[in-house]
Amino acid sequence: MNSKSESSQSATSETATLAGGCFWCLEAVYVRVRGVTDVESGYCNGHVLRPTYEAVCSGETGHAEVVRLTYDDQVVSLRELLEIFFVVHDPTTLNRQGHDVGTQYRSGIYYLDEAQKAEAQAFVQEMAAHYPQPIATEIAAAQTFHPAEAYHQHYFANNPQAGYCQMVVAPKFLKARTRYADLWRG
Repeated sequence: MNSKSESSQSATSETATLAGGCFWCLEAVYVRVRGVTDVESGYCNGHVLRPTYEAVCSGETGHAEVVRLTYDDQVVSLRELLEIFFVVHDPTTLNRQGHDVGTQYRSGIYYLDEAQKAEAQAFVQEMAAHYPQPIATEIAAAQTFHPAEAYHQHYFANNPQAGYCQMVVAPKFLKARTRYADLWRG
């Protein structure tokens, strides 16, 4: 990346934090979206300092598995990121995505400021008309974020033959790539 694009990137850099089940699924998709400059898997809004994956999986820490996205809002908008989010997970299931069950797998949009909050609320309200079940997506302030352990970062890219990646992550990845080809990196 040249210094000109780096300086323009920093001038338009935004952050969004999303929870939609296992963070491996969301990370696999968002790392391929144009304008997304960083994706970090982690844990958000729990009550345990420095949570571990095992503790979060117990459901006792209050954390959600999330991805924290850094993106260039001149290339991809928060709305487009939220549209992708609603395509790759089921926003109507409370505390579960497929076989992943527990509060750590809840659907959530964790905002950083009032503008993000308003945009998330308006988006969810608009999407509610398109679903037969009520939207269960939590909209809350991003109070805490703890990066997940190193082996969770780029999990799909590093473990494409793992059973979970083939059976759960890959179909979501392919669905997003097909539906959002115009936003996909080559």
